[in-house]
Amino acid sequence: MSRVIRIATRKSPLALAQTRWVAERIRRRAPDVTVEEVHIVTKGDQIIDQPLAKIGGKGLFISEVEATLVDGRADLAVHSMKDVPDELVEGFDILCVPEREDPRDVLVSVGGKELSELHQGAIIGTSSLRRSCQLRAARPDLRFKVLRGNVGTRLRKLDEGQYDAIVLAYAGMLRLGLDQERELWALPEDTSVPAVGQGALGIEGKVDDAGLRDLLVDLEHPATRLAVEAERAYLSRLQGSCTTPIAAFARFDDDGETRMRIDGMVGSVDGETLLNASTDGYVDAPDHAARLQQAARMGVELAEMQLDRGAAELIQAAKSTEDPYLIGPYGPH
Repeated sequence: MSRVIRIATRKSPLALAQTRWVAERIRRRAPDVTVEEVHIVTKGDQIIDQPLAKIGGKGLFISEVEATLVDGRADLAVHSMKDVPDELVEGFDILCVPEREDPRDVLVSVGGKELSELHQGAIIGTSSLRRSCQLRAARPDLRFKVLRGNVGTRLRKLDEGQYDAIVLAYAGMLRLGLDQERELWALPEDTSVPAVGQGALGIEGKVDDAGLRDLLVDLEHPATRLAVEAERAYLSRLQGSCTTPIAAFARFDDDGETRMRIDGMVGSVDGETLLNASTDGYVDAPDHAARLQQAARMGVELAEMQLDRGAAELIQAAKSTEDPYLIGPYGPH
């Protein structure tokens, strides 16, 4: 008798696209497996008039989806790794990390303008303190307004003239096929360091389900797993919050996947201070588990560099700020 695999997913077009991408690859590996979708509406999907940072952070998208795994309604969940918290529910793990899509942020405007081409005082739509902090450093004249909703809603608001440009994850545009419909300008990583895990997916399931692991084995991408491990170790060591502008981007510099570089950013909530740091090293242990430990150590090392430069003070100030959307990039101009 063939197995039925139930995948929990939010109902947004992007979440469904990601889930169906995974489902199709499971079917290719095991044609006799039936894959079903279990649709979830999370609190983060329902409250779209406030920034996520003010209503609980990105974990709002994970906890209610994860609950379907715990109570047995679903077998797998497909997450955006940038939304996955440090700790998952006991007995569950990220069983698979597929190859990363483009991790960069992308500027979307009518005419596909570059950042330098936007007019003085242009209004940028984003609720990401990480993005607004870095873009303000590059263009202090820019103004920022909160932007929520799924990708289609955000693009509609741009088309209606509510913003001069908006900032989105390039990966989402690619997965939805919207890169062919819109003129986009990818922000260089040294202008906007991506969010931890941005562009990567994580497939969660029961730790002890060997059958699920086997179905996903062809999807696992070791280099992406190592890079995300380094980024998440960096974030974990800094102990930031959803109101702290923090970023990290790790990647291998050579085709042999042995030398890794990781860039990190910590910003002040008012957008006045950016701490940027980088480190690189070899991730070349003989087995994958040891390589994961090497990658994590690199992330911690980078975080320690940032803490030595004053990151702890910036992070604490952010945690103490009642409403970060009333000051700095979002405040009065």
